[in-house]
Amino acid sequence: MTAGGRAATASALRVGLVAQQLRRPVPGGVGTYTRGLLLGLAALGAGRGVAVELLASRAGRSRPAAPPGRHDDPLRCFGLPLRLSPLPGTLLTAAWDLGVLGARGRFDVLHASSLAFPRPRGGTAGGRASLVVTVHDLAWRQHPEATTWRGRHWHEAALGRALRLATAFVVPSEPVAAELIGAGASPGAVSVVPEGCDHLPEPDHEAAAALLGRHGVRGGYLLTVGTLEPRKNLGRLVAAYELARPALDEPWPLVVVGPRGWGDAGVGRGVAGPTGVAVVGPVPDGVLAGLYASARAFAYVPLAEGFGLPPLEAMSFGVPVVTSTAVPSVTPAPGAPAAALRVAPDAVEAIAEALVQACTDPATRARLGQAGKELAATRSWRQAAAGHVAVWESLA
Repeated sequence: MTAGGRAATASALRVGLVAQQLRRPVPGGVGTYTRGLLLGLAALGAGRGVAVELLASRAGRSRPAAPPGRHDDPLRCFGLPLRLSPLPGTLLTAAWDLGVLGARGRFDVLHASSLAFPRPRGGTAGGRASLVVTVHDLAWRQHPEATTWRGRHWHEAALGRALRLATAFVVPSEPVAAELIGAGASPGAVSVVPEGCDHLPEPDHEAAAALLGRHGVRGGYLLTVGTLEPRKNLGRLVAAYELARPALDEPWPLVVVGPRGWGDAGVGRGVAGPTGVAVVGPVPDGVLAGLYASARAFAYVPLAEGFGLPPLEAMSFGVPVVTSTAVPSVTPAPGAPAAALRVAPDAVEAIAEALVQACTDPATRARLGQAGKELAATRSWRQAAAGHVAVWESLA
């Protein structure tokens, strides 16, 4: 089947896309990228002559039976052929890392959505298939203190394998391209393809309001979204919020959305108490869209980021955004107005001042809301998919 789900022709470029990240309990940003790319490929349709198959481990056997009309394997919802290993995910990725198990199937291009990938086998026209690897960031090198020892070791080894085996790389931003080239990649092998932000459904306002009510949030609020882990710098964001709160028009709470990762994330748990911080955990996409749509302002100040989708998601709803200088996704085009208030991630007082300005200054709010919507409108998954297809076609 093609990227749009139609029958492939004999002349179609065959691409194996590693979708193993979507099997993880917390797919994270890489999972959002993988889903977005698949949505973009579907939007492109059959005209590009590319036939995509998904590579992953078997579906979890503990998954309950699907309701009538629903797929028992979430990967089947994309309408693409699956090449599933009989191995569970942990064993499959270990076998890929050790090189004892290659990619199932014969492809012209094998595209890895992260640094976890199998070795390519023979291509459809003889010889080895071209390997393309998406490198989302090199954050474990920039801030080793914000990554576990195990994580640093794995990422460093996986990057080494990618540099040895990959024909080409896709990165989401110019800073990641520069870092990857500095790590040893050939400049001509690195393509910058910005990610899209048009993957969220219509807001589920009712469910979002119910969630907020359960956590003691009524009325306006500030919002932040991301995996709760040290790299996201939530401790400094909470400290800045505590400085800013007395200067806000109302004591709007800070709502923290996202799954728990590892380590001390710098936030507590549960309902908004005296601190005003409400940690609500992960939420469905419709609820997330509802939370964005009603937020007074959005804050995202990570220590390091390869791209940074949450600020763009917020901008697509016209929400004023405060973000750190480590987030490339909010960089406007030359000549375009700034779409966010950008601050150093370690400058707590500057973050606090930006929060107050984004929440209370009418001119700033109007300017950021308009510029943010204009920037988000330029970031579609269809465009991102077209960029990926161009890379694949260049290797055929």
